[in-house]
Amino acid sequence: MSVRTQSSEPSAAEHRAGFACFVGRPNAGKSTLTNALVGQKVAITSNRPQTTRHTVRGIVHRPDAQLILVDTPGLHKPRTLLGERLNDVVRTTWAEVDVIGFCLPANEKIGPGDRYIAKELAGIRKTPKVAVVTKTDLVDPKTLAEQLIAVDQLGKELGIEWAEIVPVSAVGDKQVELLAELLVPLLPEGPALYPEGDLTDEPEQVMVAELIREAALEGVRDELPHSIAVVVEEMLPREDRPADKPLLDIHANLYIERPSQKGIIIGPKGKRLKEVGIKSRKHIEALLGTPVFLDLHVKVAKDWQRDPKQLRRLGF
Repeated sequence: MSVRTQSSEPSAAEHRAGFACFVGRPNAGKSTLTNALVGQKVAITSNRPQTTRHTVRGIVHRPDAQLILVDTPGLHKPRTLLGERLNDVVRTTWAEVDVIGFCLPANEKIGPGDRYIAKELAGIRKTPKVAVVTKTDLVDPKTLAEQLIAVDQLGKELGIEWAEIVPVSAVGDKQVELLAELLVPLLPEGPALYPEGDLTDEPEQVMVAELIREAALEGVRDELPHSIAVVVEEMLPREDRPADKPLLDIHANLYIERPSQKGIIIGPKGKRLKEVGIKSRKHIEALLGTPVFLDLHVKVAKDWQRDPKQLRRLGF
């Protein structure tokens, strides 16, 4: 078993560019890792399963390579039509990337969810796979060593040959750089695929919707696990503003499944919705680099996770 904990000098190679995706059961640290590698918040992160719904690409620019990270929803046993669609998205993505990083948290023993994904991965023969043991800041060295051995064992059991096994802590910024260095040689040689300044190719509206959704889920995760969808209806620069004081008007709808959930989102005297607005506005302004006026409305879209028409309308 080769576990990487320090970098060896790369040889003077050609420039490489390609796609990598992180997979793992919900809450395995995939989005946090994407953000740490890119160095800016591009993927929605939360400790609630199934918050990533869109393929958000984070782009890591390096002198020797361009690594494009595709963030997929967590693969899980589907219970709804939405769940099935999300799983299809995952499998399609796996077949198209150059390297797959399988994220397993250091602080939880390998469980049925991990095995379910590992079995699926074993079926994808050609793509190199790197096992990434995440959240190492939460465990002591002994627990980490045991987890690394367990991950190695899992690969042997299912016939997966790990290209590397790398322990990282995205939160503590430990070995994140090393992970990037180990992923690069697994990419094909070629020129950069995106311009230097780009961090993601997600349309801004989708990213804004994700930031609002993340703020809306905060504090109500147990009551509304993932029955919130956000659609940004319009983003327009406010007219009659001087050039040095622009203001962007953003109108967005938060969709929930049942009228009874409305009160939970809005909160007593609208306090909750106001907090969602304040919190998400701060992140949106940081993302877009411009002051924002955010207008939020809560609407009911009955049982949208099970209704093909509504799923389409909400962008799934």
